[in-house]
Formats: sequence, structure tokens, C-alpha cells
Amino acid sequence: MQRIFHTPEGFRDIYGRECARKDLLKDKIRTVMHSYGYEDIETPSVEYFEVFSNEVGTIPSKDLYKFFDREGNTLVLRPDFTPSVSRACASFFAPDKEPACFCYSGNAFINLRSFSGSLKETTQMGVERIGDDSCEADAEILAMTIECLIRCGLSDFQVSVGQVDYFKSLLHEVNLSPETEERLRTAISEKNTFGVEAILEEEDVPRAIREAFVALPHMFGQTSVLAKARQLCSHPDAQAAVSRLEEIYEILKIYGYEKYISFDLSMLSKYQYYTGIIFQAYTYGTGEPIVKGGRYDNLLRHFGKDAPSIGFALMVDSLYLALMSQKRPMDEPGEPVKLKAGKENREEMIKEAMALRKSGQKVRLIFDRQGENGCET
Repeated sequence: MQRIFHTPEGFRDIYGRECARKDLLKDKIRTVMHSYGYEDIETPSVEYFEVFSNEVGTIPSKDLYKFFDREGNTLVLRPDFTPSVSRACASFFAPDKEPACFCYSGNAFINLRSFSGSLKETTQMGVERIGDDSCEADAEILAMTIECLIRCGLSDFQVSVGQVDYFKSLLHEVNLSPETEERLRTAISEKNTFGVEAILEEEDVPRAIREAFVALPHMFGQTSVLAKARQLCSHPDAQAAVSRLEEIYEILKIYGYEKYISFDLSMLSKYQYYTGIIFQAYTYGTGEPIVKGGRYDNLLRHFGKDAPSIGFALMVDSLYLALMSQKRPMDEPGEPVKLKAGKENREEMIKEAMALRKSGQKVRLIFDRQGENGCET
């Protein structure tokens, strides 16, 4: 049998300077999260399948890494942190009495199609604010997202904010099958106006609602988009969705971060658990969003508690790629002092290394069996 020593497709080794830079980047992000009063949480990389089942509305089952334990239970590698943190919160905390604010760091695993060009294991850092349904909480999460990116060295980026309740309010006006609804959702997300028109022509959709659906792929830009959204749909839920976006924007002005915000009412995530605002952060140098987040007010019900929640996940690998592509300055890891120790000066060199380490320096001892000695920096 041929022995295989390279990594599987979609996985890679990270080492040396890249690994050190990535750790320094994570330290900056963690510092911002802690400054907002969020506390660390660790959830296992392996969960029961039920945590990520179709009812939860997360990654499709076909994209999960599934396997069995000795008792025959179906287990999965964690593809998404939000259900894991929600499960832990429902088990150990009381978010109905006081909001629970968590931050996390770890790897997520998605079994993408072969030759897709995407990593199947990615490092994510994020936060979850559980037990708070306020506009202030929405704005804080967006502000924290922006501050994390600024602290890491980005200046040219945009956070695009949508509202899934607006799309759902339009669905209330029509009677579509789940399959048709999914096709429509996909066409709108891809800004495929012709696809939207073709789907609606197959259905008996009132003209006013059809025009609103067809307009959605073009509903992105600055605050003027919100005024247009009000005119397109008079449903109370749609009006409330727009009002919430307007209030969030006003709060972000207090933070001074409104210039990084744009709106996109065609944004519809493949994660079905989102219930309110949804957002993604983009910059040049990477084809994927570097941050994804949103409100998920019904998710905790799956785990036995009812608490409105919001959070985001920052894709550390994509952020690193963007920083490198933009040639942004990054903190560099310090080079260790190298001390050579032979048999004759072994004790002297070990003691010198210990003293230097206590003073905060990095020291690498190089043991020379031939008796050479000296110092390199």
C-alpha cells in the first residue's frame, strides 16, 4: 500500500512565520473582544449530529463530516460555532435573567465538494450575545466587527447589512412551496434578476409583490436604499425591519463607524436560523467574506431555552490572506537568540539561556555534540 504523507485536499499545514503572524493576529482580535466585556468559551470540535440537524437550520447535512462513536451515536465535526455555543449556553447559563456574552476561537470543518478550491478546515473567531433583543446589541456587534478589522490593520473594507425579515414579509404575501422559496432565495442572493422573474412567472404572484421581489437584487447601497425599501412593501414586518436598520445606523454614528456600513436587502444566508439583521464584511484581496454574522432569535429554542441572540464569526484565514494581498503592515514575531552549547560549556549556556528567558527573550539552544560553542542572534 502506498504511504501518503501530504494533507488531504482542503486541509493544509501552517508553520513558521505565517503561523506566528496568525497567532499575533488572533491576539489582536481577542483583545478587542475582551475589551467589550466578552468572556472566553470553548466548545468541543465534535458534537452530536442533533446539534447541527436540519431543524437547526445550519450547514446542510451533506456538507458535514459525520462518523459514529462506540455506542452508535452519529457525531459530526463542528462546522459552525453558533449552534455549539447556543447549546452550551442553554445548558449552563440563564440568558433570560442576564445576557450571556461569549467569545471563541477555534477551527470549523465543512465537507465541501472536491476541487472547490476552498479550505475544508478554517480558523474562526467570533462572539455571541445571547439574551438581548435590542437595537443597541445589534449596533454593538457591528461596531465590534469594525473595530476588530481596524485593529488588525485593515482600512479599506465594508460591512454590508441586510434584514431577512424584509424578505420574509414579502413571502407572507404569497403562497410558495418550500422548493420554490429556496430557488427564489438563491436567485435573489445571487442578484439574478432574470432568475427571479422566471420563478415568479411560474407562480400566481400579485403584481406589486412581484415588483418588490424583482427589485430586491438591486436593493444595495447607502441609506437611500432604506427609503426605497419602505416604498416597495407596506407590510408591517417590512416597515419594522427598515425602522430597525435605521435605528441601528443612528447608533453606529455614536461609535463613529457609520462610514463602514452599507445596506443590502438581497442578502439571504444559507443558514436558516437567522431572524433579523444579517451582515457580511468584505475587503479586496480575498473572494470570500471575512466576517459573517446576524441575529438568531429562535435558535436557543432547539436546545430548550428561549433567548434572542446575535453574533458574528471572523474568518481568520481569509483576513490573513487579505492583509497579505494588500501588503498591509503586520506585527512580526521576534527572532529567537540562538546559543550553541557543547559538552564543555553546557552548564554555562543552559544557565545563560534560562536567565535570558526570565528577562523575556526567546532563546533557542543548539546542542553541538562536537563541542563548538558561541552565540548567534
